[in-house]
Amino acid sequence: MFSIGDFARLGLVSVRMLRHYDAIGLLRPAHVDPATGYRSYQAAQLSRLNRIVAIKDLGFTLEQVRAILDDKVSTEELHGMVRLRRAQLEARISADLARLRGVEARLRTIETEGHMKTDEIVLKQVAAIRIAELSAKAASYEGEDIGPVIQPLYRELCERLEAAQVTTPGPGIAYYIPEDDGAVTVHASFPVTVGPEDRYDFQIVALPGIETAATIIHHGSMEEVGSTFQALAHWIEENGYRASGLAREVYLHCPDDVAEWVTELQIEVAPV
Repeated sequence: MFSIGDFARLGLVSVRMLRHYDAIGLLRPAHVDPATGYRSYQAAQLSRLNRIVAIKDLGFTLEQVRAILDDKVSTEELHGMVRLRRAQLEARISADLARLRGVEARLRTIETEGHMKTDEIVLKQVAAIRIAELSAKAASYEGEDIGPVIQPLYRELCERLEAAQVTTPGPGIAYYIPEDDGAVTVHASFPVTVGPEDRYDFQIVALPGIETAATIIHHGSMEEVGSTFQALAHWIEENGYRASGLAREVYLHCPDDVAEWVTELQIEVAPV
């Protein structure tokens, strides 16, 4: 048997932690000297210690650890828990990084206040067009909610168009329909020439035209679109218009490097 100090070193934990596990009945010593109170452990107990530490480090409370161990969790089940926890952590890290990028983009928008270029805004009529589309709901119109929805939609739509051998004569168009609960229905689309009577695993619909649209070209990642939207808002207000609905995004140029993207924003306007 091993003293508590030796067992702690072999198990890569602290003596304090072993004493705590003993106090709460999670890992009792194999023997306690009645005269001195010295704790002794057996090598076989390292197996339980390993499971305690592994499950605790996955984010479970010690009470949950006890319940899991009482159910005699297997090595394979532990691997499954690790895979699940890894996926959860990766999702959290991804969300945190997206939120940080959003804050940085907002700061850059703040820095451009008072220096917005509104002379690049063009009023024009946008013709109706037939499109192939997929749609899904996002929790809100915020970038951190839109991005994880629209990106998979476009990947899936491109795969389905290719499988159906349907060509797209123009750039992708994204448009958004607000819902009563604050959510937004995201529509990812491409113009097509096929008829709505044809059967595909995507929708063929007519996207209505816009009688009068205020438009501006945004250069760069859509995460950096804030300053472009604000320039558009200032122009609309200063020129006596009011906006209707959410802007359409026409992806004119989308290379692998998102910093090189060119996107036209179109928002319906009418005189006040």
